[in-house]
Amino acid sequence: MKKSSARMSSSEATPKRKLLITGLVLVASIGAIVTMVWNARPAPAGGRQSAPAEAAHEAAPPQPTDTTQSSTKVSRPGMKLAAFEPTKPNAQPHPEKMPTGMVWIPGGEFSMGVQTPVDVNNVGMQATVDSLPVHRVYVDSFFMDKTDVTNAQFARFVKATGYVTVAERKPRAEDFPGAPPENLVPGSVIFTAPDHPVPLDDHFQWWSYVPGASWRHPLGPKSSIAGQDNLPVVHVAYEDAEAYAKWAGKRLPTEAEWEFAARGGLAGKPYVWGDEFRPNGKWMANTHQGNFPNSDTGSDGYIGIAPVAKFPANGYGLYDMAGNVWEWTSDWYRADYYQHLAAEGVARNPQGPDTAFDPSEPGDTKKKVHRGGSFLCTDQYCSRYMVGTRGKGDVDTGTNHLGFRCVMTLSQWQAAQGGISGQASHGR
Repeated sequence: MKKSSARMSSSEATPKRKLLITGLVLVASIGAIVTMVWNARPAPAGGRQSAPAEAAHEAAPPQPTDTTQSSTKVSRPGMKLAAFEPTKPNAQPHPEKMPTGMVWIPGGEFSMGVQTPVDVNNVGMQATVDSLPVHRVYVDSFFMDKTDVTNAQFARFVKATGYVTVAERKPRAEDFPGAPPENLVPGSVIFTAPDHPVPLDDHFQWWSYVPGASWRHPLGPKSSIAGQDNLPVVHVAYEDAEAYAKWAGKRLPTEAEWEFAARGGLAGKPYVWGDEFRPNGKWMANTHQGNFPNSDTGSDGYIGIAPVAKFPANGYGLYDMAGNVWEWTSDWYRADYYQHLAAEGVARNPQGPDTAFDPSEPGDTKKKVHRGGSFLCTDQYCSRYMVGTRGKGDVDTGTNHLGFRCVMTLSQWQAAQGGISGQASHGR
């Protein structure tokens, strides 16, 4: 298969900047047609959520020229692959009182990254090239939301504050130089499955900028979140997630915090639940089945996005740390960041690099790390439901497969308990 010379990360839909400038904007009526067709479809057994029926894939990350690969291992010349070592959780007991809807993450020292992908780098997105080398990291203890922030929770925030998301604002011409004025309308990026198989080197065939799409209208202006309170909120840009977190007395997790929590106390496992993708034939996460990108069979019980907590929790009691929707972290994205961390020995509470750099788009300096994969991930083209793998996305780009969850430090919780912060319980 022909490979694109400038692939994007698995988590990254085409940034809306590209769609607005190139003119690949679906008119509102087309978005409405897509929505009406989906809503008219009978729901298969096992329950469904209103997302594009053929929800499929994400685009692939850069392929650095100094990277060699095989079907079982990825390494860079001169890079020594470190072994996974046991996780050493802190012994500090969790507080007697816990924030509603959150779980205690003990923190401690762990091995971060991916070492030996199991035949996953022969698919389109080269899932592990930016997740090397494995390195030791220490993080303090913290609380984390059990689930992604839901539509109901985000709606309470918007009602209390009057907040308007990035997708609901008219794009400014100065932020999108070269975009035709008629394209500068509020909207967001949506996955729309083609009706036939397509080459996997052209993400424009399944990503579109849809006027009127937003967290309230996830599939376009005629769609709605009515009756979907327990679905993850989507179409949230980075500043939207930050605004919610601040209102709730929380913050977004660092990439290191996110991975420590996702591993649930396990070390070196490819999935948040262990070694096998489907232990004893059981689906453990909401991912894509069928031919990507044109057909999702829904074998895991869901075509498209699922309500939160429909699959088993990990060892720390966290739901959907793999699949369903990607999650924002607070770290800037650099493909070479782990090489720098590994040189530090044990990195303590890393906050990410000072600036972003994506070798596939050197001029784009505003990308943050995404984690967890989504309902679009598949071993045909995206395997970033594997714990340790990384995604990336422009801070101004929300999509219908990207959400977030928050964390809270013990000091934040103690301050809230003492009445210093009145917002900490608002998010739940």
